[in-house]
Amino acid sequence: MATKDPPNGWARFPDVLPFLLMHILSAAEMQACDRATTEQFGIPSQKLMRAASKAVAAFAREQFPHARRVTVLCGRGNNGGDGLMTARMLATAGLEVTTLLLGSPEGLATDAAEAWRELASPAHGRIYVVTTAEELTQHSSARAADLIVDAVVGTGFKPPLKGLALAALDWVKAGTAPVLAVDLPSGWPADETAATVNTPVFPADAVITFTAPKPAHIFGQLTRRWDQPIVVAPIGSPEEVIVSALRLDWAGAAHALTHAPRAAAANKGNFGHVLVVGGTLGKAGGKSGAPAVAALAALRSGAGLVTAAVPVPALPLVAAVAPELMTWPLAATEGGQIAAENLAPVQLAELTAGKTVLAIGPGMGQSSQTVKFTTGLLSATRIPVVIDADALNILAAKPVLLAKLAKGRTMVLTPHPGEMARLVGTTVAEIQANRLYAARSFAQRNGVTVVLKGWRTLIAHPDGRVAVNTTGNPAMAKGGSGDLLTGLVAGLLAQYPTEPARAVEAAVYLHGLAADLALRERDEHTLLATDSLQHLSRAFRFDSRGPNGYVWLQGLPVESLPATASREAAQ
Repeated sequence: MATKDPPNGWARFPDVLPFLLMHILSAAEMQACDRATTEQFGIPSQKLMRAASKAVAAFAREQFPHARRVTVLCGRGNNGGDGLMTARMLATAGLEVTTLLLGSPEGLATDAAEAWRELASPAHGRIYVVTTAEELTQHSSARAADLIVDAVVGTGFKPPLKGLALAALDWVKAGTAPVLAVDLPSGWPADETAATVNTPVFPADAVITFTAPKPAHIFGQLTRRWDQPIVVAPIGSPEEVIVSALRLDWAGAAHALTHAPRAAAANKGNFGHVLVVGGTLGKAGGKSGAPAVAALAALRSGAGLVTAAVPVPALPLVAAVAPELMTWPLAATEGGQIAAENLAPVQLAELTAGKTVLAIGPGMGQSSQTVKFTTGLLSATRIPVVIDADALNILAAKPVLLAKLAKGRTMVLTPHPGEMARLVGTTVAEIQANRLYAARSFAQRNGVTVVLKGWRTLIAHPDGRVAVNTTGNPAMAKGGSGDLLTGLVAGLLAQYPTEPARAVEAAVYLHGLAADLALRERDEHTLLATDSLQHLSRAFRFDSRGPNGYVWLQGLPVESLPATASREAAQ
């Protein structure tokens, strides 16, 4: 949990407790949370529905400011009740609202029935009861709205859609209006951890849920585009009832770790010394850029000192990256890779003296001498280590050694799916089919932290807890992105040595967020990994909790974007 002073705007939700708790709850746990809120704390369920509806109405007006004509599709359950109350609030605010209730109002649940009475007596906008698919076709004019609010079914729904709800899906897809999903896009199973589903689901251009995210909000591609918003709105549930046995958290909550101001008397020695080891450069070419990017990211993340140790031929190229970067020459093989002679006791002692975090692997290669040097360096040090790229592949061939090296130290592995497959001894397809199990089981078995990169990067800790990151974009799918992440992780570990788990989670979140911010000024094709570094300062200052208390899991608030992008986003 990250606790902060309430931001401006909390007065709009006076019943909301000012805290940010980001456990991920299953559908059953969310229902238990709502029951406990009412039964143990005496907060009426209808009060929760009102708070949810206020959040939806406010979010609709903020996210779609040009929408004057709104159509609200409501089912007969609690999700529909949220929609009915939202329709009344939007109509009261002066919007032209059409409400379609899918099914008879007779027999509505208590809260939904009250919402129906408040909407219909007196009428707020145009209100229609639709009981058949044929009747729905008579309301094609309502489909030509500026915004459709999907409040058909929510968290408690078990797929697939059928009957009138399925007909409503076809009705929506026949139009072009953007869709705001209440709780979840109707039809999407709340507990699903796959990115996509093969059952019918409503399209969505924005999603707002309440209290805590469910697995689908974190793992699913719920919106039509990757950058469209998914937000969580607090509605008054006490912290004590937001509990889960899933052992899943949202990585973005760890960002609060970096918000604490530094002491006025701080000096560079307070923020650690990162040693980046990697690189090659020989007659056949090389990879001097990889350790350079990692070292630059460690510097930008706030580490007090950063030294890049690279083969002698690569040293001038790496040293030119930033005048603040220190370098260390490593003896090289004829092929330009790190030689085993660097393990000589005197040289090794000088290389590691004063270093507080080691990052090893970027652009390093896997020659026999480099393998010997890598295993020897890892065996000779006990400081926290971030292992990436070629160092991962070296250890994948030595699983017994990996577990031995991890004992008694913080060890962070940052594999992409191919590297993870080699570590586990399986195929990429099998890793991708069950990413959560693969990362969690490997982390627990070997006592390491695994950062499994990809859509919704996973940070699996040795105790079995997994944090899921929701920042990042397709432009990051190019060389250098992984090296950047390695440097950020090492840099934050150096600054927050007593909170390694949160440091790693914050680094992964900031890595994706900086790229998201950078992409608002560039294109998915042209963004370079180092472009993200120019936006890292904005990422550090970003508050994922907007002025209304919404927590942004995906997408960015309009006010966080540059002026030109803000106008485009508003439109």
